[in-house]
Parts: sequence; structure tokens; C-alpha cells
Amino acid sequence: MSKRNTQQRRHGIVAYINEQGEASVDFLAQHFATSEVTIRKDLANLEQNGLLLRRYGGAIAMPSELVANEDSEEHVSVRKLAIANAAAARIRDHNRLIIDSGSTTASLIPLLNDKQGLIVMTNSLNVANALNELENEPTLLMTGGTWDPHSEAFQGQVAESVLRSYDFDQLFIGADGIDIARGTTTFNELIGLSRVMAEVSREVVVMVESSKVGRRIPNQELPWQSISTLITDDGLSADAKQQIEQCGVQVICASVE
Repeated sequence: MSKRNTQQRRHGIVAYINEQGEASVDFLAQHFATSEVTIRKDLANLEQNGLLLRRYGGAIAMPSELVANEDSEEHVSVRKLAIANAAAARIRDHNRLIIDSGSTTASLIPLLNDKQGLIVMTNSLNVANALNELENEPTLLMTGGTWDPHSEAFQGQVAESVLRSYDFDQLFIGADGIDIARGTTTFNELIGLSRVMAEVSREVVVMVESSKVGRRIPNQELPWQSISTLITDDGLSADAKQQIEQCGVQVICASVE
């Protein structure tokens, strides 16, 4: 099924559930003449994008109080989506990717549905589950390792050893902050896995909102010499962009409409 048909079906699902308040998987499968597996993937994608809530056997409309909260953070979601679109444009069919944990990197997942033959490694259960919902079903690899509740991802020596068994075309990674002089920074003290991810990837792409540029956080994660590309939004100042580019990093400022 084409990407356009998928989008049309998902718009139809949201419209129906908003009108009726709820719908079951089996009803939606019959109504849209598709399989229950496809509908479940649709519902997972729509829930991830804040358009409905899944319930056992189906889904319900997003409660009004949650919709209000989403609207208050709408500018953040728009910026993340713009960054994700710019990142997705750099991915070719059959690429071997690492996608790190984090909300900005996770926003990339739905945009991979038109990419073919991808192999994706992640240390995040949330990212793994989202990848598993894609219709094109990329090959999914997990690092395993020790669960870190702070980052909600696997870390440690086992994860590092698994990563070193492969090589990858691209790493997509977020950051808690950007120190213009040093590189990416993080609140998490477990930074070893991020550095191994960068070591085994030909291109390291950092995805971060411009509001995080200039944040001074003690723990440096990746120095600029380990980073190929920084993708941010058009809120980045011209001066900051120039300083980062002088460190040998390509800077892409995605337009936020």
C-alpha cells in the first residue's frame, strides 16, 4: 500500500474516532478493508503522534485535558518534526542505522516508512517498539545490556560489545544540551555507549532543538570532532551556527512552518 493511502486511512481513523469517541480494531479493519495487523500499526503510530489513545481491542479519542496539554507544547512538537524531516532526507534505502533513545530521535521513526531495506540498531525499547510498528518492517537489532531508568535505555559493557560487532552508515543521536565550544552535553553520567555508537558509525548526526544550544551541562557526551552533522531548527542564531561550523561540523537549520 502506498504512503498516500496509509496517510488517508490514518486521517480517516482519527476522524471516525473523534466523532464516535472510540472504535475497535476489528471494526476499523472491516471499515477500511485492511488487516487487523495494519490497523494496530496505524493506532500505534497515531498514539505516538498524540492523536488518540489505544485501549485493549481498539482506541479512544484523546481526552480534552490531554489535548490542551499537547497544544501548549505544540511549538516543541513542530520543531522536532522539522528536525526529523531533515534527518530522514539524509537516509537512503538499505542504510544501516543506529537510533539512540530520546524524544527527538524517536520523532524520526514514522518518517522511515518509505525507506526500504533498512537495518536499525537501538538501545531503546520505545524506539524498538515504534520501529516494529512500521509497515515496511526494517530489520531491527537491539544492543541489550544493563537497563538505565534515567535514559530509559540499555547501557553498559554488553551493549558496547554488541555495537562493536557491527559497522553502521549513520548514527542519529540527541542531546540534553550543546556547548558551542565543546560539543554535546548530557545530564546522564553514562556516556560510554554514546561514544561507542559514534565510533562504529561513518556519519554521526546530532538532532537537537535550537533552544538547547548554549546549555551548559557538566557531562560532555560527544566532542565536535566525533560529530559529522548537527540538525536543528531555524531558531539557531547565525553566530552560533558559524561557531559550530568552524569546529568542522555541518549545520542544518530545518525550517519551522
